[in-house]
Amino acid sequence: MESTAAALERTASGLRGGAGSVAGTVRISVSEVVGVEVMPAIVADLAQRHPALKVELVLSNRVHDLLQREADIAVRMTAPRQEQLVARRIGAIELGLHAAPAYLARRGAPATLADLGNHALIGYDRPTPFVRQAAKALPGFTRDRFALRTDSDVAQLALIRAGAGIGVCQVPLAMRAPALVRVLPDAFAFRLDTWVTMHEDLRASPHCRIAFDALAAGLEDYTGGARSAP
Repeated sequence: MESTAAALERTASGLRGGAGSVAGTVRISVSEVVGVEVMPAIVADLAQRHPALKVELVLSNRVHDLLQREADIAVRMTAPRQEQLVARRIGAIELGLHAAPAYLARRGAPATLADLGNHALIGYDRPTPFVRQAAKALPGFTRDRFALRTDSDVAQLALIRAGAGIGVCQVPLAMRAPALVRVLPDAFAFRLDTWVTMHEDLRASPHCRIAFDALAAGLEDYTGGARSAP
């Protein structure tokens, strides 16, 4: 009930703007890493172009229920199955093993998967369905092998950047400053199909549609994917 009431208030807020203006509140759900590393630039540009638009950014790896209006728009790594949702596939985000140059200067780069046994690995503490799926692409990359464990993807990325060890990172992020070095690219590569979704009832809502299109365009630039209209 609480999420529904909040959703109705967000919808009503979009009706208060004057003619020709984009006003209202839109609630966007994204994963931790995308929310911290990718969304700020997208939201900043959106706010500059539409100063009357308010954005609520929810950072969580949990899939928020768009049908119950826990969020208006969500970035998901799986295609939505509910018929009441509209979606746009914006590309795939590739994951790979990465390390900081300082770490590799100290420890050397692994030449084979077996060499990872001689390195400090960064990974999860508690497995999730996604972790179990990804682990199939890298046998042996299990909890007991990790020297550093955290369930926060943002913390894992920070540890990799700090030179603490080797871990999984989104390839587009690894190319940003401070740049990371990819290791064993032929042995491990995992692609996350990425979608922007919202409830079909919001298709005609100007402020939600503006935010949806801006989010899709910004993420397309990040992934290099191809957009298609929902």
